[in-house]
Amino acid sequence: MEERDDYKFLKLRDAISCLNQRVNLVGVVLELGLPKKSKGTDFFISLKIVDESYSDPGISVNFFAESVEKLPVVASPGDIILLSHVVMKTHEREVYAFFNKKFSSFALYEGISGGDFIPYQVSARFRTRELDKKFIADLRKWLTGFQLNTDPNNFQFLREIKEGQRLSLICKILHIREGAEKEWIIFVWDGTDAPSKKIQTKMTDEMDNPLPLQLEKEPLPRDILCTFPSVGSVLTVVLGEGNKNLGLGFLKTGMWLNFLNIICEVHAGLWRGVLMPFTKLRYVPKEDRCVLGCQRCYEERLSEKWGRMPWSCFPSPSTVTEVEHDHVPLVTLRDILTYPEEMFFDGRPSTCVLKRRMNKLLGLNEDDDSKGTEYTDRDPPWVFCCLKSYYLNESDVWGSRRYRIFDTKLVG
Repeated sequence: MEERDDYKFLKLRDAISCLNQRVNLVGVVLELGLPKKSKGTDFFISLKIVDESYSDPGISVNFFAESVEKLPVVASPGDIILLSHVVMKTHEREVYAFFNKKFSSFALYEGISGGDFIPYQVSARFRTRELDKKFIADLRKWLTGFQLNTDPNNFQFLREIKEGQRLSLICKILHIREGAEKEWIIFVWDGTDAPSKKIQTKMTDEMDNPLPLQLEKEPLPRDILCTFPSVGSVLTVVLGEGNKNLGLGFLKTGMWLNFLNIICEVHAGLWRGVLMPFTKLRYVPKEDRCVLGCQRCYEERLSEKWGRMPWSCFPSPSTVTEVEHDHVPLVTLRDILTYPEEMFFDGRPSTCVLKRRMNKLLGLNEDDDSKGTEYTDRDPPWVFCCLKSYYLNESDVWGSRRYRIFDTKLVG
């Protein structure tokens, strides 16, 4: 006897009224949760999908499976998923689709950039059919003109981040590093400057343990740093303890993402973002007005005389230093990495003058008498200085590269 064909896909707008019924859906993956262990023995992930009938807010789909490998592994937000025999349910007035591992099935396809109709991942019970191609082609066509509701009031720029709060950031992924034991490190940017933070430390401790220039254990190689934009803070993002050993293979360099409910921390005066179990990652098209605005702002900063100056030091840097080459264009340290001695203390000042100048440069109060043995709040200033680049070994030009401050005086 021939099996009954119930291959009928509902629009998401129609599916929300089919509570407790099995339905078939096809949609674009707008938002990804991070895979995690459920309260039982299964693993869990939640996706949010949209289509032309229900692009805001979309429908969540909750998956449970015996292992992470059996969950949908979305290659990129914006890809397309076909779902068969999922059950529509409701929780606290929110309608969602429930993927039952006993009878539901799924298939994942590339999104707008896809050139074929072959799924890159299917579940055990999924059956491909010729009509799949039409649904996928229609969604890809719709995606070309799709615009997210990226209201500036609903997210923050890096210049607005605050410590310990849940934030919504739209950023570009500049680089991804996978360390030992799935210690993923993501470097993100939006063209703005994160606020500077005071440093609380003992000066005596810094003699043996100087403050880090970066939070990651191994510095990035120069060829990677040269691909970074020269202006704007680069935020290091790591996995929180609850997400250790869960991969982030769907993230790719160059994509823009909305990090929903990310937490930002400060370590040794440096900002770090943390992906928590409740963090979600939302697809943002490169043509989105927010993305275009970030890129336009970056280009404007590059074209302006003072555009490379950090926003937190406006209207001007401190007067701790003065340079003799004020006609030379202002650049950033990241600029210097891509391009191939004056007495800093202006002669031999007295011990009292030298101490006062050093304290000012280190961000200490002039009346600080702790001699660096007590914890104090330090707020080092932004300063102008001239740098000279040179190398020690002709056969290792960049490995032996050094930088020296010149034609710059510490004053005040």
